[in-house]
Amino acid sequence: MPETLLVVDDEPAIRTAIAKAFPDLTVLQAASGEQALLAMRDGYPDLTILDQKLPDCTGLDLVAKLRAIDPDMPVVLLTGHGSVDLAVEALKQGVTDFIEKPFKLERLRTTVGLLLDKQRLGRQVARLSGKNQGRQSMIASSGAMKQVLGMIKRVAAVPSTTVLIQGESGVGKELVARAIHERSARAGKQFIAINCAALSEHLLEAELFGYERGAFTGADVKGKAGLFEVADGGTIFLDEVGEMPLTLQTKLLRALQERRFRRVGGLIDVEVDVRVVAATNRDLRAEVIAGRFRQDLYFRLRVVPIPVPALRERPDDILPLADHLIKRLTVELGRPGLSLSDEARAAMRTYVWPGNVRELANAIERAVIGAEGQTILAADLVLDEELFQPVHDQAAGLRPAPAGPGSSPNSSQPNSNFPLTPASRTPDVPRGTLLIPPGERDLARIEAQIIRAVLHETGNQKSKAAEQLGINRTTLYNKLKELGLGAADVSEDRAAGSLT
Repeated sequence: MPETLLVVDDEPAIRTAIAKAFPDLTVLQAASGEQALLAMRDGYPDLTILDQKLPDCTGLDLVAKLRAIDPDMPVVLLTGHGSVDLAVEALKQGVTDFIEKPFKLERLRTTVGLLLDKQRLGRQVARLSGKNQGRQSMIASSGAMKQVLGMIKRVAAVPSTTVLIQGESGVGKELVARAIHERSARAGKQFIAINCAALSEHLLEAELFGYERGAFTGADVKGKAGLFEVADGGTIFLDEVGEMPLTLQTKLLRALQERRFRRVGGLIDVEVDVRVVAATNRDLRAEVIAGRFRQDLYFRLRVVPIPVPALRERPDDILPLADHLIKRLTVELGRPGLSLSDEARAAMRTYVWPGNVRELANAIERAVIGAEGQTILAADLVLDEELFQPVHDQAAGLRPAPAGPGSSPNSSQPNSNFPLTPASRTPDVPRGTLLIPPGERDLARIEAQIIRAVLHETGNQKSKAAEQLGINRTTLYNKLKELGLGAADVSEDRAAGSLT
């Protein structure tokens, strides 16, 4: 994925000339300070070229606001009236370089190239040292992830609202939390992350809220500020909040409601201004029902819920993510020019990715290190052979799976069979696996197929089928009637061989 350049100038001809000078970059354009801030939060550029004279502000006035959103972004200031005083003030404001108008495009190309190279090197050093906490881009080609990005944009504009991010492990919940922070007015302050499942109850309480001296055996003689205090003015990210013990949930609830808390062993309230972003891979509603999570805390955290879909539910993101990772990792790991083969790309499209984006990143890194030639093969990814699904993508050069007898891939009726690959012909799929085509979202069809499968397994014994489905026999009969299923449907499904 190409790096992004933001050009801020009120003269369209200058913006166009600069954009044409960087054909390999994604170039965003803005004619005013207001437009620049919007482009900054939406496009999240890697570098900004900024004119000093704008219709609604000066370039120097805008620099602080831009760097509050992304403190690490280089800024090149353009001006038609250069002076020593202006150059000194620009450097004080955090401007990376200063170019006088009129300028030569070649000079600008050299400056931008050097700054982007320095930025890449910094990311590589941070990654290798284990301190990679910088800005990360989010890839969103699918409609589902574009909705997530839209929600990030809206919630970032309201800097105090509590957010609950829900999704499986590895989908990028912390990445969403960082994006909210970095696009908000709190971006200039701390982003503090803590995993609530990684510490015992007492250690977690001390980490979150701090402690006074002598609060417990082994406590620091000077006491210690908690992460809520450290994050004052910024954002605290509570990962796996569903693992938090009940007694500690009470203290968290008070901190959320009153914006104040007491340190362990303390007598005085500490007031903080912090946004709380929580994340979980659990179903917190089920945890509330089971008595393991406070209902009042659940509602207090879930002011704005952001569900992040699993990677297998957004296949359109797989290859763009892979391309983005390849571009970054080949530079960082010293394997420039390495590319994905068609075979590897097809394998990634058909893999179910139980570890989601984290697993994809690990597979790409493993492949970049292990590939013997200049092309990454499917075998270099080292994917689990039992976790592939049948392919229905003719564009990938693969034959669609055959449909069951009498079925039609275009049919939308609940009692239509799915176009399934017979499991008996798919040795990599474990026995008992029901194969649902990628992209199938019709709940009625999915429910009908599950009922068919269970009836097939139980020899059409309704009582056993109802027991396996977790419903009573009457409900099953109603479902059969509602979905138009009967003995003939079960027989057809058996003939189609959709279940082993």
